[in-house]
Amino acid sequence: MQEIKLELTKNPKEKPADQSKLGFGRIFTDHMYVMDYHEGQGWHDPKIIPYQPISLEPSAMVFHYAQEMFEGLKAYHTPDGRVLLFRPDRNIQRAENSCKRLCIPPVPQDDFLNALKTLVRVEKDWIPTTPGTSLYIRPFIIATDESLGVHPSHSYKFIIILSPSGAYYASGLNPVKIWIEDDYVRAVRGGIGEAKAGGNYAASLKAQVKGEAGGYAQVLWLDGVERKYIEEVGSMNIFFKIAGKVVTPQLNGSILPGVTRATCLDLCRSWGMEVEERRVSVEELVAAARDGSLEECWGSGTAAVISPVGTLRYENDVMEISGGGIGPVSQRLYDTVTGIQTGKLEDAHGWTVEVK
Repeated sequence: MQEIKLELTKNPKEKPADQSKLGFGRIFTDHMYVMDYHEGQGWHDPKIIPYQPISLEPSAMVFHYAQEMFEGLKAYHTPDGRVLLFRPDRNIQRAENSCKRLCIPPVPQDDFLNALKTLVRVEKDWIPTTPGTSLYIRPFIIATDESLGVHPSHSYKFIIILSPSGAYYASGLNPVKIWIEDDYVRAVRGGIGEAKAGGNYAASLKAQVKGEAGGYAQVLWLDGVERKYIEEVGSMNIFFKIAGKVVTPQLNGSILPGVTRATCLDLCRSWGMEVEERRVSVEELVAAARDGSLEECWGSGTAAVISPVGTLRYENDVMEISGGGIGPVSQRLYDTVTGIQTGKLEDAHGWTVEVK
């Protein structure tokens, strides 16, 4: 594990006075982590420096061929003053998988975790304490070769920035409306849908704009081949409670393996609920809504944690779920996950990592 050099700012920013108005991903802390990679030298020179612009040549490959990946996780203040990360090992492993798919050299896992903990430790005074808030952590890697040739880069930057944030959706825990996209596709098996890469999100924007114009908060994607099986929401994995069973689309190579998704599955199984990871057709969903067996729907993700879905739209069908309110499983998952994350509930699963 490499030693991290510290260069602390002499001009600290003023921290937000009203934590109820943080929004999501709009405010950034005083410092950032940076580590470089060069072929033949590996990852080297890790440092924490004042938050600042990145200087790159216009020919840097990230601008032209989108060779980059990112992650997202959070740090939390506990009532007794500790600072916790939630399942960072899962994020680090997923980052490694994304890197391998995108021909990016993975950051050694020990260096990755040390970077997270060291930067959060330096910026611990930025972690908000109001209920529902957290310090969002965004690690990312970009290709920096100065070349217009199409090939994997030989140099990269690994950077981590931090943002004190509130709820991802302005509605908070209130149920959101989701648009099931029936025109565009986001990813196919064999592509990069299971990697956390910017290209996946760029591909989602056209449908997102269309959905927002119709009053919907997010887009739920269908598979890109048969165009009939549910995959995931733009920023979340998706769950349904159908006839008493918790059902979620199985991971198939075009769905992001969410950390909160895995947590929901682990918790539901530990509660003795029947859980199915399988293909879910949109026709099955519409039929379940019509006959009343679609009892709940929610999204899961690092940013939103648990987001109840009150309305689903597909073509001419507008499906109201749980009377447009929050279902009991959604509420229990939210209370349990956030309770463990913030240290208010016992972590019987060993999911939290304390930053000391």
